[in-house]
Amino acid sequence: MQRRSEQGFSLLELMIVVAIIGILASIAYPSYQESVAEGRRVDAQANLLSLAQHMEREFTENGTYAGAGLPYTEAPKDGTDKFYDLALTVQTATTYTIRARPKNGMAGDRCGDMSLNHIGQKTAAETDCW
Repeated sequence: MQRRSEQGFSLLELMIVVAIIGILASIAYPSYQESVAEGRRVDAQANLLSLAQHMEREFTENGTYAGAGLPYTEAPKDGTDKFYDLALTVQTATTYTIRARPKNGMAGDRCGDMSLNHIGQKTAAETDCW
């Protein structure tokens, strides 16, 4: 009688594959999370710049920032989550500061609050966030 060779994986081979997948996942997942956070930050920064343009149009038309409000601050209408609250935090006749405060999935973000003022000065918790 001929002996057939058995085919398949041994438990040791399977455990090696599982360990390799675990190592790769532990390297890739944090990079993925930072990439997602960076995309959300960029979206908030674009909104801050758009609101700054709105404020400059108000100043051009009226000669003052006083009385100008933000054109939008509510949640998106498309059902997506809102990751930053936008607010006009300081406003006088000649100055303003717009702030983006993280919320929901971004609450523990390393950049924290981001802001933009009337002279284009950008601030965040870390220097590389803008």
